[in-house]
Amino acid sequence: MQNQPSPLILTFGPADPVGALGIQSDVAAFAVHGCHGLSVVTGLLVADSARVDDLQPVDASLVAAQARMLLEDMPVAAIKVGTMATLEQIAVVAEIVSDYANLPLIIDPFTSALPDCGMRDDDILTLIHQLLAPQATVLMLSQAELARFADCWRDPYTVAPLEEDVAELTASGCGHVLVTGMGGGDGTRVNNLYDGNGLVATLPWGQHLPGPFVGAGCTLSAALVAQMARGVGAADAVRAAQDYTAGALAHACRFGMGRLIPNKIFRTAGAEC
Repeated sequence: MQNQPSPLILTFGPADPVGALGIQSDVAAFAVHGCHGLSVVTGLLVADSARVDDLQPVDASLVAAQARMLLEDMPVAAIKVGTMATLEQIAVVAEIVSDYANLPLIIDPFTSALPDCGMRDDDILTLIHQLLAPQATVLMLSQAELARFADCWRDPYTVAPLEEDVAELTASGCGHVLVTGMGGGDGTRVNNLYDGNGLVATLPWGQHLPGPFVGAGCTLSAALVAQMARGVGAADAVRAAQDYTAGALAHACRFGMGRLIPNKIFRTAGAEC
């Protein structure tokens, strides 16, 4: 019997039949990093490799029941919150994670591949801002998502420097904000990590890959939480997660007629597509 088990990570997200998004994607990435995934299903996707046609929410009471049963049985090392489908889900998840405030909490709530990722619902955005973002160790979102998210605290359609929007989030309690897909000034793309003191790290991506991909962001956030479950600090965890994600994209697979899917097990022998 093994007395030192792999770190356990609890992830909230939808079930994707393709395995590109949500909990299936997370569990695969966790395993590659030597962690075991515990999953709470927030919705059921109807999808193939080209598109997601539908997201059917799971009742919030079942989301809470899944999570509480796992958390009362096993010692979790970190928590990831992905896409949630209803206001009630956000409320119950926020209450649950508040009981485990000592654990790293990675929030990656917006998935552009979904038919409605919450970015068009002001109430969804407001509740994430009020209840979840202040609890996050790292909140991950794209530059466009941050600009839309900022409508929660400033007049819609007004323009403010990105740093001001980040400062609003860190002032509310969010430990770090990871803004992805920013222009690097020379045609490259960078991810910027911020904390309450401002910019912590600028992390350029390597060579441009043509894609199109589905699940790149999910791969990055899953690798990030796996690193933090092992005790790695936020800045170093982001660097390691980005390096892993770049490799997963470089070895991506085309399983069907649609988009490329990151190869999360590319470091494993015989894992080429």
